[in-house]
Amino acid sequence: MKTRESIMGIRAYVPGKPIEETAKEIGMRVEEIIKLASNENPLGASPLAVEAMQEAAKGVSLYPDGGAVALREQLAEFHGFAPENIVPGAGSSELIELLAHICLESDGELIAAKYSFTLYPLMTQLFGAKYVEVENKTDYTHDTAAMLRAITPNTRIVFITNPTNPLGTMIGQEEIDAFMQAVPEHVLVVFDEAYIHFAEEQPNTLKYVRAGRNVAVLRTFSKAYGLAGARIGYAITTPTIAELLHKVRSPFNTSSLAQAAAAAALRDEEHLRRSVRVVRDGMQQYEAAFREMGLEYIPSHGNFVLVKIGDGTATYRYCLQRGVILRPMTGYGLHEWIRISFGTRDQNERCIQLLREVCSR
Repeated sequence: MKTRESIMGIRAYVPGKPIEETAKEIGMRVEEIIKLASNENPLGASPLAVEAMQEAAKGVSLYPDGGAVALREQLAEFHGFAPENIVPGAGSSELIELLAHICLESDGELIAAKYSFTLYPLMTQLFGAKYVEVENKTDYTHDTAAMLRAITPNTRIVFITNPTNPLGTMIGQEEIDAFMQAVPEHVLVVFDEAYIHFAEEQPNTLKYVRAGRNVAVLRTFSKAYGLAGARIGYAITTPTIAELLHKVRSPFNTSSLAQAAAAAALRDEEHLRRSVRVVRDGMQQYEAAFREMGLEYIPSHGNFVLVKIGDGTATYRYCLQRGVILRPMTGYGLHEWIRISFGTRDQNERCIQLLREVCSR
């Protein structure tokens, strides 16, 4: 079988270790395992979303609404746009792939920060294009000035991940405005805002969509809304770009259950507020513990925190054997760091106690 050369060197995305697999490996019950590795919502999904999925399951023998019309209308009203500006996807990860479909060819270039979502280089390589990695600033934020300098006539997409994963850092309105004032018109700017709900100050990137700029803003229901397993996200963009995305997406790309869950979750404002509060309380809890242990960390605007522990892989294994799943950062070259997703207060305290044990060793 002859395969595409562009995919031969791709390293498949590695998700956080599943709870069930961990339980089998270490001989613990599933309910004893705490997963703080994948930036999931410790409160789970909104009860309204669960109820909506249960109701939608009655019609699961039928194909879903291929255009997600009802959900697009609700999202459009929520954000103050027309339905023509909204494109749902199977999580924002599918939308990243669709944007690559419409923009990248072998002579194209995609620019992103060094520390950002691992799907960006994977998609670039998949389409045989050139991935341009720009170093972060010393405070770990995006260096938008350097990203502007990296743009060439072949640049097709620039990703601004805000807040960024795995760092949790964020750039503000002033820097975004300066970047957008200087970016050439031939470049599609993608603001990947999967974690935006957790930020206390949220820059207005949607104004550039309203202005008709070549911009796509990505949002997801996986994080703050607790619907990671439903795989549902959306892009807010111009009608022209949206039409192109609809051309390349697969038919029925979002399930009827996911559409129903997202629509219900969007209405449950109280669950969203509780989810954000748990995250902000978690950040304060870990910050206090890190200061007590003398550990370096990066203050986060997301639902996770990156902490410098000495040997990230050894710490990951130590905690794993005791039923707490964390995320080592060796894939980013950050061998001394681990990423911790915020859980409930009790879950966080159990993780902190294990970190104390690691430090005492």
